[in-house]
Amino acid sequence: MRDFFEILQNTNWYDPGKHNKSENTYSLYGNTFEFFSVDDSQKIRGRSRDVLFCNEANELTLSDWRQLSFRTRGPKLILDYNPSEVHHWIYTEVIPRDDCSFYKSTYKDNPHLPPELVQEIERLRDTDPEYWRIYGQGERATNRRAIYYAHKGEKPAHAKLIGYGLDWGFSADPSAMVAVYKLENSLYIEELLYEKGMTNDQIAKRIQSMNVGKTPIIADSAEPKSIAELRRYGLNVRGAEKGPDSVRNGIDLMRRNKLFYHGENLEREFQGYRWKMDRNNEILNVPEDGNDHLLDAARYCCLNLLMPKYTGKYAIQ
Repeated sequence: MRDFFEILQNTNWYDPGKHNKSENTYSLYGNTFEFFSVDDSQKIRGRSRDVLFCNEANELTLSDWRQLSFRTRGPKLILDYNPSEVHHWIYTEVIPRDDCSFYKSTYKDNPHLPPELVQEIERLRDTDPEYWRIYGQGERATNRRAIYYAHKGEKPAHAKLIGYGLDWGFSADPSAMVAVYKLENSLYIEELLYEKGMTNDQIAKRIQSMNVGKTPIIADSAEPKSIAELRRYGLNVRGAEKGPDSVRNGIDLMRRNKLFYHGENLEREFQGYRWKMDRNNEILNVPEDGNDHLLDAARYCCLNLLMPKYTGKYAIQ
């Protein structure tokens, strides 16, 4: 919807008198453009149309798609999607149909992309072969259960320290802390703390012994009391800013870099961090919980201190 109205405004076609902002509709050349999300099944069942366009269609369920198609009078139904799933109903229920036309496009087919975004996508060729396959070449995903592709290795001497990440724990889970360094298109993540049963004052004293100075420490914001206690020790701790899709956005941000790690527990987490699967053995775009304490700490740091210029409008979804 945002892109639609930007195009109208940039081409001087926009007429505020034709824009019903409360209903998200716009009248143009005798047609009514209607924008709505499908997070509520009633929005699907209560509307009909002549032409259907589903943006990010891989986020829909097969049932959503069927309800939308039932209520489209005309012969034209358009789906766009990134082929980021190994298995999906689009591959089995739509593309093989006799009346379906399939078109594959990549970033090279879009002359309007800013050069910064083109460079960001082309970096994937070296930093993440799977993401490059999907977002650079437009090919269907292969092994999507593995979330990260990381290499064992220590940071170069001239890598820049970005900050620290901290994940809280006590009895069942460990307190976990990492340092994150960056050099060109590579991130170096170093394990600093991985221990159960630590109180906040013990964590604070351990961090003080690391001589972190005033470098930011981004901690899980779910424990503001713990953050306040560490700040009383003079540590520059602040809570991670979270929002909708912050986990996936943080993962995407890290994956745009070539990843290196140093630490035994960090190695185990990188190797075991996987996407969830549903009852039909289909991969979900949700990470499995439990083997992610150091990686969560790294994600807090990266998402809050390395937010790229085009996150939001131009971020890869």
